[in-house]
Amino acid sequence: MDTCPVTPGAVSAWPLTFHALAEPWPGPGWQALFAATWPSYRGWYLREGSAARPDLATCQRMLQTHMPELVPAWHRLCQLAGGGELGARMLTMYNPPAYLVGCSQAVHIGSDGPALVRNYDYAPLLCERVVFGSAFTGRRVAGMSDCLWGLLDGINDAGLAASLAFGGRRTVGTGFGIPLVVRYVLEVCETADEARRTLARLPVHMAYNVTVVDRAGEHFTAFLGPDREPGFSTQPYATNHQEHLDWPEQAHATHSLERQSTLAHLIDDPSVDLEQLVARFLSPPLYSTAYELGFGTLYTAVYSPASLTAEYRWPGSAWRHSVVDFVGGQHHAVLGAAGVAQVPM
Repeated sequence: MDTCPVTPGAVSAWPLTFHALAEPWPGPGWQALFAATWPSYRGWYLREGSAARPDLATCQRMLQTHMPELVPAWHRLCQLAGGGELGARMLTMYNPPAYLVGCSQAVHIGSDGPALVRNYDYAPLLCERVVFGSAFTGRRVAGMSDCLWGLLDGINDAGLAASLAFGGRRTVGTGFGIPLVVRYVLEVCETADEARRTLARLPVHMAYNVTVVDRAGEHFTAFLGPDREPGFSTQPYATNHQEHLDWPEQAHATHSLERQSTLAHLIDDPSVDLEQLVARFLSPPLYSTAYELGFGTLYTAVYSPASLTAEYRWPGSAWRHSVVDFVGGQHHAVLGAAGVAQVPM
């Protein structure tokens, strides 16, 4: 979540505790999360003033129009948040403030079925660090939470997995924040084809790349933005630019081209199995230690549609969850160069 300042300076190791919230319908666990994070989220949401954000009637109408299946859960969240007008607006994630993340993501098709592997690159102090196991619409969904009920990445009980990456373009327009879009796709879709059709109709407020794979191994990467028609590619990987390099400075700062080249080489090599691919995600250039710049790798996620599991990895540790039998808990991880395996390129 883009809410807190990052203290500059080199960091060799950064300990973080991640939490698992098992709450099919929002309840006291989510309410505690809201209470802990709302002061920061409120500051983020109002950083350009209240008038810069849509009014509640507009937010509610757009959520009802584009994501009606989420409206009952949104009402419940608003209730747990205390019924405030500002919180209700923010929770729709309609026209939120702009934010940037890094990220690398790739689909691997192996003998054990498909998998979606991704690195989430961001500032450690701005991440909720909550793996959310839920069933807001009756479908079981597990993934890494953002903006209190959106998802950075995740998998559902049909074996559909999705993750997001910033699309490397400066444009900001009218639409939903991408974490709620990822949440919605996993709530209402079972296949990659359904996800493609859903993403094609949803307005997004910034440029983002969404990579999707289903249990059958069907996959795509969507190139989204508020000023363009959605583009869809069978490309099984994405970093932080789209079909063209629109923001060279940002791509250079995040090594987007280098990371994409590495992913292309790995995915095109049939001898690279899933464990080898994951090991490379935990190594440069895919693994980043630029925490002081807000683009350090916070976790590596491995979503397996065949086994309906979500596994989060860090240098030296791993944390596995079942979508069907999701349980709460916590995991202590250490980020940074001290634990990164140096694998030859």
